[in-house]
Amino acid sequence: MKIFIINGGQVFAHSGGKFNDSLTDWTTGFLGHKRFEYRVTNISDDFDPMAEVENFKWADIVIYHTPIWWFQVPNRLKTYIDEVFTAGHQNGMYTSDGRSRKNPAINYGTGGLMQGKKYMVTTSWNAPDTAFTLPGEFFDQKSVDDGVMFGFHKMNQFVGMDRIEGFHFHDLEKNATQERVDNYRHSYLKHLEGVFTFEKQLS
Repeated sequence: MKIFIINGGQVFAHSGGKFNDSLTDWTTGFLGHKRFEYRVTNISDDFDPMAEVENFKWADIVIYHTPIWWFQVPNRLKTYIDEVFTAGHQNGMYTSDGRSRKNPAINYGTGGLMQGKKYMVTTSWNAPDTAFTLPGEFFDQKSVDDGVMFGFHKMNQFVGMDRIEGFHFHDLEKNATQERVDNYRHSYLKHLEGVFTFEKQLS
């Protein structure tokens, strides 16, 4: 399998993007050990949208690593998505929104060209996981994937990719102890082991 990793960490204000750098290292270390081919893009670096489209077309699985800023992805990752996905129009990522002028009311979102490819998203938060799960807490018991990341998942569905279960890292600002990070690393690598064992069986 060929894996394309997008490191969405960004240096801005009090954020240094360090956790997502570490997370990318965990992922590449795992993939290298398993002898998978992989490519990495860091959205803080300069990029050529057309070359990035080729990375999407090359990959069997795309892995996004992104922090969440103000309940959205960082502005640099959003710029990357806008430019790269636009460059992918009629260039291997999608042909159109899927509708016809004859009946424009139906089939929206069916113009993707990346069927057979999959993607996975990790997110990192200041918010604790209990903010999503406990009654009366901030996110009204709505999960990361069904809430803040809903549009992100639809974006990937729009170009034809299928979702692999992701992984979310919580409370990494006020409670980012070394023990917590170490425990997350162990849990995440276990998650990757399960994901890629399953995907290898399907291939």
